[in-house]
Amino acid sequence: MTTSTMLLLLADGRFPAGAHAHSTGLEAAVAAGRVTDLATLDAYLRGRLATAGLVAAAFAAAARRAAGSARRRAVLVRLDAELDARTASPAQRSVSRRQGRALLRAGRRIWPTATFDDLPAEPGGPHQPLVLGLVGAAAGLDPGQVATVAAHGTVTGSASAAVRLLGLDPYQVQALLVRLADACDAVAARATRAAEVAPERLPAPAAPLADIHAEAHATWEVRLFAS
Repeated sequence: MTTSTMLLLLADGRFPAGAHAHSTGLEAAVAAGRVTDLATLDAYLRGRLATAGLVAAAFAAAARRAAGSARRRAVLVRLDAELDARTASPAQRSVSRRQGRALLRAGRRIWPTATFDDLPAEPGGPHQPLVLGLVGAAAGLDPGQVATVAAHGTVTGSASAAVRLLGLDPYQVQALLVRLADACDAVAARATRAAEVAPERLPAPAAPLADIHAEAHATWEVRLFAS
């Protein structure tokens, strides 16, 4: 199987890692009146790509680089701690680790000969971008391809959720994703370059309002998505 096919498989929302259960913050943004139509969804996705998308892509690419390092375990532990520090919302930290566990289960079943034991054994499991880096290594992807998968997933989850939450035309939503393709590629390229530095120097753009919405969303008794 070619690396191009592997990239498509990992980027597919149907990959069994639980991504379909998350709106990646959109449900709370809709409830707050921040996202109401295609234009505001466009702005939301671009903002998410420039913040959470860049961070996730950079850490995933860094984890992929660490997969081939003799200091793999130590680097992954540092990456986990640094990503924790960049995730201000406890709810978002929990979601990242929950998604990491789901992706790790899929990775171990699909690539049983790959080694994932160097991932940090933190309470709740390792962060999702770190697992993505090692799953990408098992699939034969390079850091740039792993960063592309991470950036792509940052926007497609919310875009898919928008169809259900706002009743948007799915064709128009897909057209919006096509228009975001260049921005997604640019973020992935920037993240790949950033992954060459020490963990503490990786990108750290923040979105405080998204953190606030995540904490509020976690308290809802009735919700359509897990995050």
